[in-house]
Amino acid sequence: MRIAIGSDHAGFRLKEELKQRLIELGHEVKDFGTNSEKAVDYPDIAFRVAREVSEGNFERGILICGTGIGMCIAANKVAGIRAALCWDERTAELSRKHNDSNILCLGGRVLSKREAMRITEVWLITKFEGNRHLRRVRKIMEFEQRINKSD
Repeated sequence: MRIAIGSDHAGFRLKEELKQRLIELGHEVKDFGTNSEKAVDYPDIAFRVAREVSEGNFERGILICGTGIGMCIAANKVAGIRAALCWDERTAELSRKHNDSNILCLGGRVLSKREAMRITEVWLITKFEGNRHLRRVRKIMEFEQRINKSD
């Protein structure tokens, strides 16, 4: 799978560890920064990764900041993005099964490396269920299209 990944300074260490694990699992990973623990603004990274996923250049994206909240808010401003803040395996699974999430947001300051790895692995292998959930996801997409046309 082609995965875009990015973090701010608070998620940098976890991003580096996750990136290596994803490569070990056979995924193609492109890092959109940041490249150190020097302070950066998370929206800049979130928008870059979200655009790449939205434009179809990557199948999925992973964003990491201190709590995952800021990245999630920013990424969801990009049309076509369904970013999900996941804090355990169950939320990761349901974000894929029910919401067809295409960006996973994680908190580098609130999750252990082990927790983040397991959440990511579950999120990557879980398929979207479709059916009644597809109807709901389509409503989100249709609303998004109407909003974007009115701009």
